[in-house]
Amino acid sequence: MAGNLHVRNLDDELIARLKRRAARHGRSAEAEHREILRQALADETETSFDTLANELRRLTKHRPHTPSEVLLREGRDER
Repeated sequence: MAGNLHVRNLDDELIARLKRRAARHGRSAEAEHREILRQALADETETSFDTLANELRRLTKHRPHTPSEVLLREGRDER
């Protein structure tokens, strides 16, 4: 599924540099923009849910936690 991305408030010099780079590569400025984004994000890895959950547990290890059943009961009692 293709989408659109609009980038606003770019510096004029940045736009000129993008156009020059695109010309060197024989592409339109839009195609060059897509290629820059593709390259920038190519090495990005998605962090797994388990890794994120473990990190959250580590960060909150020493904080007091309220059991979910207590929170549920309090929510029902408020109604």
